[in-house]
Amino acid sequence: MLQLNHVDVCYGSFKALTDISMTVETGELVVLLGANGAGKTTLFNGISGLVKPAAGEIRFEDKKLNGMKASAIVSSGVVQCAEGRKLFPQMTVQQNLMMGAYVHRGDRQGNRKRLNEVLELFPILEDKAQQPAGSLSGGQQQMVAIGRAMMSRPRLLMLDEPSLGLAPLVVKQMFETIRQINSLGTTVLLAEQNAFAALKIAHRAYVMENGHLVMEGDREAMLGNEQVRKAYIGA
Repeated sequence: MLQLNHVDVCYGSFKALTDISMTVETGELVVLLGANGAGKTTLFNGISGLVKPAAGEIRFEDKKLNGMKASAIVSSGVVQCAEGRKLFPQMTVQQNLMMGAYVHRGDRQGNRKRLNEVLELFPILEDKAQQPAGSLSGGQQQMVAIGRAMMSRPRLLMLDEPSLGLAPLVVKQMFETIRQINSLGTTVLLAEQNAFAALKIAHRAYVMENGHLVMEGDREAMLGNEQVRKAYIGA
């Protein structure tokens, strides 16, 4: 579904990503592990069209994403849920959710159906639909952020550090929701520092360090890898 071939991304003279080659197959849940500053967000922004690769090719199914507008990439089915939620705090929960449907604004019936699906996924948001998004707890705001991304009808959903700053119980619930989204048919690329929780729901994983992919493998191989356990799991 997603293929990156020898992708470099630069900020001026600084090379943030070097020779990135990776794939995500249809239906997979793939985790991208790495410490803060490793390049995970830059990789997501490159796929999303928010930054332009200096070299290499990014393909989604039969489309080359290089050079496409970010809005066109979203319309094609590649949707990013940004780190830090990036909500509109003064707008209501429902208004924030509907912002995700902007690329499908001509399909009112489809958007209503999708909104109902999102509220089934996050039932608490139905009760808080008319409250300002900024008044919600951190976990509830993350639900809104993921729900807004789901309103764009992704076929590939990229989640950037969704557990960041959340309480342990909420983190557990968040990962279960991500697993559910994947099981319902959405392909997921998940960037996480919480390696153990992420690997428990993943099919495969890549490890990124200093803008390079240094390791890849399936869930069992990564959980059993001593280097991964010492660097990211703490055991």
